[in-house]
Amino acid sequence: MTPSRTTREDPGVDGTGVLETRLTGLTREEFARDVWARTALLTRRAGDFADLFSAGAVDELIARRGLRTPFLRVARNGATLPDSAFTGPAGVGATIADQLDDTVLWREFADGATLVLQALHRTWEPVAAFCAGLSTELGHPVQANAYVTPPQSRGFDDHYDVHDVFVLQIEGTKRWSVHRPVHPDPLRDQPWTDRRAAVAEAAEGEPYLDTVLEPGDVLYLPRGWLHAARAQGEVSVHLTLGVHTWTRYALAEHLAQAALAVLREDPALRGTLPLGVDGPDGELDLVRERLAAAVTRADPAPLFHRARRAQGRPAPLGPLAQLAAVDRLGPGTSVRLRPALAPRLEGGRLTTRVGWLDFPDDELPSVARLLDGVARPAGELGVPLVARLLRAGVLVPDEQGPPL
Repeated sequence: MTPSRTTREDPGVDGTGVLETRLTGLTREEFARDVWARTALLTRRAGDFADLFSAGAVDELIARRGLRTPFLRVARNGATLPDSAFTGPAGVGATIADQLDDTVLWREFADGATLVLQALHRTWEPVAAFCAGLSTELGHPVQANAYVTPPQSRGFDDHYDVHDVFVLQIEGTKRWSVHRPVHPDPLRDQPWTDRRAAVAEAAEGEPYLDTVLEPGDVLYLPRGWLHAARAQGEVSVHLTLGVHTWTRYALAEHLAQAALAVLREDPALRGTLPLGVDGPDGELDLVRERLAAAVTRADPAPLFHRARRAQGRPAPLGPLAQLAAVDRLGPGTSVRLRPALAPRLEGGRLTTRVGWLDFPDDELPSVARLLDGVARPAGELGVPLVARLLRAGVLVPDEQGPPL
């Protein structure tokens, strides 16, 4: 069977990464070479996802967590219902008028509506931790939604996403119809609705993949691949992990911005066009020459890293635990780098998702050692340095270390 249309049975669990051990059975290198951004991949019996999500988690989030939109969408007959159709006041003591109304949602669900719990990487800790690990392995931001579909119902018409997805079937079964792209590798501002007619026509053709996902199955779809799904004879719950891939076009945008910043310092480009100018003719040659030169000199890396940091969030930080760590700090206190900070140490400056800090030369070796994420005693790093980094939210107490 060729990699362009692959089904893998019973992947092993000997690998070290999330891709191999829980999603595809392929090593990171195999996935990158044969699948990533190229083709759909169906992996049967990839694993048991009960530790990540369940029907009980759905009920907990809807009925007891006080969620608001946009943490939930409701779809019926291919259309999304307005938020006002399933939200209401929170009751005595709250000023929130748009929390989820579980009674209304029950009625909508019983009538065939699909419930979409959005941004689970922010509201459900097991999914959040899983997404963080996958994002680290892929090098691209990952978010998660759950789709809860009643029997024999279809939530959305054939469409494509502008990000890659991993579909993890949690409970029940769902039939998936997958077609090749009509617009390969769409950018984030090129949604399927811009190509409705082409999508509808392609969806009438022979599918690339027509299969029923069962609990434990995983389906990977690169951005642009058409898909639609329908629940079978029971409630279906699946997780969709959206991988918001970085593209060369995004890098080109950053390069262009950096080049324009260079041109701001060019007196010739800041100059006024001649009186009576009726168009760009006569000026473009100079502009093209200076712009090309600026592109060769511009460094887009700072803009790229800034945008990348903005696409994710650091690991959760408990204010009370952090205060206790600061108050009880001593040479034997074990600390580590807060996960998912996207740290970069350049010169004497450490830049992270929670801001930047400058350090004197004598502290730089200790700061550099922290970036490997290994827990270390504060005395090894310097207690004053550790205190500063704890207050900044860069370090956290090591949960496996000795008592504070």
